Amino acid sequence: MKRFSCAPNDPTFVQNPYPFYDQLRAGGRMVFWEELTLPVIAGYDGVSMALRDNRFGRQAPEGFAPDIPDHLRAFYDIEDHSMLELEGERHRRLRSLVLRAFTSRRIKALVPDLEEIVDDLMDRFPEGEFDLMPTFAKMVPVRIICRLLGVPEEMSEQLLTWSNAMVAVYTPTRTREIEEAASQAATEFSDFMRAYVETRRSQPADDLITSLIAAESEGEKLTTDELITTCILLLNAGHEATVHSLGIAVKTLLEHETPRDLLSDEKIDGTIEELLRFDPPLHLFQRWVYEDTTFLGQELKRGDKIGLLLAAANRDEDTWDDPNRFDPSRKVKQNAAFGAGIHFCVGAPLARLEMRVALPRLFERCPNLRLTKPPRYADTWHFHGLAELRVTT
Repeated sequence: MKRFSCAPNDPTFVQNPYPFYDQLRAGGRMVFWEELTLPVIAGYDGVSMALRDNRFGRQAPEGFAPDIPDHLRAFYDIEDHSMLELEGERHRRLRSLVLRAFTSRRIKALVPDLEEIVDDLMDRFPEGEFDLMPTFAKMVPVRIICRLLGVPEEMSEQLLTWSNAMVAVYTPTRTREIEEAASQAATEFSDFMRAYVETRRSQPADDLITSLIAAESEGEKLTTDELITTCILLLNAGHEATVHSLGIAVKTLLEHETPRDLLSDEKIDGTIEELLRFDPPLHLFQRWVYEDTTFLGQELKRGDKIGLLLAAANRDEDTWDDPNRFDPSRKVKQNAAFGAGIHFCVGAPLARLEMRVALPRLFERCPNLRLTKPPRYADTWHFHGLAELRVTT
């Protein structure tokens, strides 16, 4: 297995990781990334197969779960009930329950709310140059998730603070300070959601929390801890990815001077898929190995971990012609941005809907939108998103 070296916080890599991903793919179907101390897969076929292979999974096999330090216990008390981190029957039950409440009908019904939120945010755009990330990209997802869950929108900023603190723990360059902040946020977020769930038990409403509670009472045996964790997961995972998707999408469309007709009803779905393929918000999924096995020509042992590079898979020249070119007219095929298999992102339809509503509306209302300085990515890999997006209308 060939070995490669690149620090994930190297400034050149942070701003453009794709040349290094090209090197990894050229090195073999599975290679070793020194700084991550992890075998990684950068090709589309390998990533796609691994995501669907039950020899690999998110939950540590028995005897291999890492010890949790006391200062991170509160954070992992949430993670312990997350369907994103579970396998087997418990994962199936949680995912089935969430999908029962998180229906396509419920998601489609959010279109008027999304339109209202997007218009309200644009009405507040300041004169002159401003940063589109906090004024638009960060607020669309958190406000719609508040409405979906039934949480007051005036809690948006607090929810953002908790969410940002918690997801920071997933970055490979995390510090003790980041870990302690994540645990504090997990405690406060959990306490807030617990109180809100109890309120909804006695005062049901037309929201996702009420639907999850109803499913619990109908024999699904969803515990309160599982319900709280599910709500936190929907906000953290759904919000973090969509913020970056929206910000990067606007950046990409502006930098490539994309014709506005590619945001029309007839063409926007293909444009969204190309945006997600070209520069997605999540670059790495990790999987535990559940049995001694051979995969992509490499011997793996039970308890090993492998890394699946989603963004690298999306630039595989064996899958897409001229993959480093942004081409909204290319034939749509499934990319790896939302994963695959049993852990395929349950929030993908909502993320696509947010982009489908927000992007055309933004460019219609702001036809002279332009960048005022080169956008820069934040040092937050394996999340991939902009530190700021300075524009003028």
